[in-house]
Amino acid sequence: MSIFTDVWRRAQAMRADRRAADETDIRPDMALVPAASIAGRALVTVVAIMTFLASLTAGAAILIADASRGWQDQVAHEMTIQIRPTIGRDIEADAAKAAELARKMRGVAAVRPYTKDQSEALLQPWLGTSLDLSELPVPRLIVIALDPEVRLDAAILQRRLAETIPGASVDDHRLWLERLAIMAKTVVLVAAVIFALVLIAMILAVAFATRGAMAGNREIIEILHFVGAADDYISRQFQRHFFRLGLRGGAIGGGSAILAFFTASTLSAWWRATPSGDQVDVMFGDFALGPNVYGAIVLIAAGIAIVTGFVSRVIVFRHLRDLS
Repeated sequence: MSIFTDVWRRAQAMRADRRAADETDIRPDMALVPAASIAGRALVTVVAIMTFLASLTAGAAILIADASRGWQDQVAHEMTIQIRPTIGRDIEADAAKAAELARKMRGVAAVRPYTKDQSEALLQPWLGTSLDLSELPVPRLIVIALDPEVRLDAAILQRRLAETIPGASVDDHRLWLERLAIMAKTVVLVAAVIFALVLIAMILAVAFATRGAMAGNREIIEILHFVGAADDYISRQFQRHFFRLGLRGGAIGGGSAILAFFTASTLSAWWRATPSGDQVDVMFGDFALGPNVYGAIVLIAAGIAIVTGFVSRVIVFRHLRDLS
């Protein structure tokens, strides 16, 4: 311990030549890296912001991906028969005949024909309620619930409908499924790119902060290194310091992200009774935080703290190797 005490005293003397007399004296029991500093608080703020942005990105991607899977599951278990009005034919009779034909097909679990009023009600969100739709050729829809254990041959159903009912068509929602899959993959890809950019920016911020802390303690680091202090000991001091800063910033950013999602969930519950709220609920769900979202935010906060400590350790190691 005497050699380290002597090192601290020599470092204090070297600093005294360059600093004002009213600065805080360095003692042998002080930490190698100051526990509290303006640079440290600034780094905590940067890490908190980065963690918040990364958590929001990951949480939004998870929510949209879950909603997309729900849409795909719902669409994949249904088909729709559309009966377009044809001159000289009774559309109600054609709809009943199509429903009866669908019920006889293997793989059909249930058939639900839409009445004229129900079909017109589907157009009201786009055309409004003041428009009289009785004179318009509104098609009839028949929703087919598919049996998950038996595959329905949509081509055979389409051929039988075409032979029996002119103007009938089958929509298996394949186009919608492809679009939903593309949208979900695009959201995940964009989220991954944003997360990578946030991580790179945070690594650069930690690198600058580490170099700044090393510059402020350059004399002490060099003396400890030259008198035989292990590089692992010196780098571990920086690693612990920056890990604590990263953990603090990650906790603040992750907690803020959880609060943001909770606020969005509360607001969506208030808006759910309104038309705009129903649309948001259908598109993105109710913003409820599931275990996967909580887990992602906690992992991001912990991972950023680990990366912060690791980056500082690597930079210090490289600097000490250059001194050798």
